[in-house]
Amino acid sequence: MTHSPDTSPDFHMGWLLFALAMGAFAIGTTEFASMTLLPFIASDFQTTQPLTGHAISAYALGVVVGSPVIMVLGVRLPRRALLVALAAFIGVANALSAIAPSLPWLVFFRFLSGFPHGAYFGVAMLLAASLVPKNRRAQAVSRVFLGLTIATIVGVPFATWIGQTVGWRWGLAVVAVLAAITAVLIRTLAPASPAQSDASPLRELNALRSRQVWLTLGIAAIGFGGVFCVYTYLAATLIEVTHTSDFMIPVVMAVFGVGTTVGNLVCGWAADRATMRSAGISLGFTALVLALYPSATENLWLLILLVFFIGCGVGLAAILQTRLMDVAPHAQSLAGALVQSAFNLANAIGPWVGGMVISAGMGLPATGYAAAVLTLGGMGMWYWALTDAHTRARRFESSAASKS
Repeated sequence: MTHSPDTSPDFHMGWLLFALAMGAFAIGTTEFASMTLLPFIASDFQTTQPLTGHAISAYALGVVVGSPVIMVLGVRLPRRALLVALAAFIGVANALSAIAPSLPWLVFFRFLSGFPHGAYFGVAMLLAASLVPKNRRAQAVSRVFLGLTIATIVGVPFATWIGQTVGWRWGLAVVAVLAAITAVLIRTLAPASPAQSDASPLRELNALRSRQVWLTLGIAAIGFGGVFCVYTYLAATLIEVTHTSDFMIPVVMAVFGVGTTVGNLVCGWAADRATMRSAGISLGFTALVLALYPSATENLWLLILLVFFIGCGVGLAAILQTRLMDVAPHAQSLAGALVQSAFNLANAIGPWVGGMVISAGMGLPATGYAAAVLTLGGMGMWYWALTDAHTRARRFESSAASKS
């Protein structure tokens, strides 16, 4: 039986993008839900929330370490096989996290859970972009990312609700099931294309010689830490400071998710027009909102508004992903993984800084001030990158003029 060429490829590609986005959905759910489930995990293991926050930092460090290692070593593997293996890895690691007998074991299993995170995104984006015409690559990549943003709207609140009603372990078990389904769908739907013949680990690693690559990663690692500094302890703030009901916690998390979706769309549009200017505006706006956060923690409706705007700050990911592709054009695989490593280094820095603020007796609302400082640090890295790019451009122009 034959299908119309106008419908069959799009139908098949649509389902493949759905499968890739489901993997992103599972990753987004496990990454962010572990933060919202923090009070329940701490209560189960009878320990403090700052100490339990080490499990979140362990996940982030797993991404930082695992993403570049997997992408460099797996650059010559067929993308379908690598994606299936990564999705299976995610499923097994989250299943182990769900049955962790103690906090140290949970920290270890969360480290393993983060290991394939960045590599999955890097390979999934490249696969999606390689299967569509050049003028539709950005749309295909955005649909993969859509799984992550929808996770913050649907997956995280659902996992939080599951954690509240039947236990936090079931929230992670759901992720394991989603990852298993993703592996099956990708194995079924993705084409069995061979690896690129000119791919090599050395070619990918050459991207690390660029100062602009490191500065862009620095913007993500430091500037984005502010969002995680607040988000990690948001559920605890709602319970202990805002004194809201448990029912409202998933609602507020869903509002954050709507903010991430809006921010991703707006920042993606802006990045196509003025990448670095958009990054500076995003960082400045996020720093302002985070500085206002402490004064809003006792008013639920004002807090919800600010949480939406904090979520919009996640749109910085689309901007910096575009920037990194510009400054590392010959190492797209590693670039896709490195940006995830940088954001998850921020995911380690943010909870750590927030935990220090709380342990010092400054209170949960004070995480907003610490978060604003981190974001301003990212602005400092952004300014350094901007001036360095302008200096290099002037030198290039002067050199070209002297030769002519």
